[in-house]
Amino acid sequence: MTCKLVRLACILVGMAIVAAAHPVAAEPLRIYAAGSLTAAFTDMVHAFPATAETIAPPVFGPSGVLRERIEHGEPADLLASADMEQPRTLARERGNQPVVMFTRNRLCALGRASLALTPDTLLEKLLDPAVRLATSTPRADPAGDYTWTIFARAEAIHPGAQRILEAKAMKLVGGPNTPPLVPGRGAVQGIFLADRADVMLGYCSGAALVAREIPDLTIVPLPPALTVGPAYGLIVLSDDSVAARFALFVLSEQGQAILLKHGFDPIGLAQ
Repeated sequence: MTCKLVRLACILVGMAIVAAAHPVAAEPLRIYAAGSLTAAFTDMVHAFPATAETIAPPVFGPSGVLRERIEHGEPADLLASADMEQPRTLARERGNQPVVMFTRNRLCALGRASLALTPDTLLEKLLDPAVRLATSTPRADPAGDYTWTIFARAEAIHPGAQRILEAKAMKLVGGPNTPPLVPGRGAVQGIFLADRADVMLGYCSGAALVAREIPDLTIVPLPPALTVGPAYGLIVLSDDSVAARFALFVLSEQGQAILLKHGFDPIGLAQ
């Protein structure tokens, strides 16, 4: 575990001790977490050593949207974001409470098998006017912001690429009011099932699940020149001792192993 994680763990332990000495009303733990963490944090909640009534059903969604909901008064004890900026914003508003990076992710391209995508041909295919490109929504969802960073990096490889990609990108998921295109199916699955796009840029952690459900899709890693490394941040927003304990659980070997199982790149597992 890194020095920063050790310091954060010490802070969380201190918070848990203080909260235990000054207990507040017994309310269920309210977790807000990025939509890309749905499967991992659902498992995390089940594995966390606490009674069933201790934790309310987590609220999942685009991190920027969740942060705004918290700012507008929705009660939350903990935010696990797909970026660092949302928890940092809340930290600045609340007296610079500690924020910690607890895992990383990667971005991949999900594309129709007929496109024969490879890392070497990906940018060329994305620039093809006939190829429909879906993305998440910048500012509301960090996945959209990471994708726009990819577009900016593409400019150095192919002058004019940034403008072309930003103009053609269809923001079909991750907005404040973007329900699934196919009811009962995942947001990304709906894009392909409804035949709204040929390629989707999104998190690698969830790509395998989508590809299993839609067999004619392939998962293509980004070439090194376009690669971005999403960093996920966590902030405890209350004095609830259970919130501090849960944050420690996320950073623990067991919590980090759960993240690894779901396709994330944990930062707190010994090699």
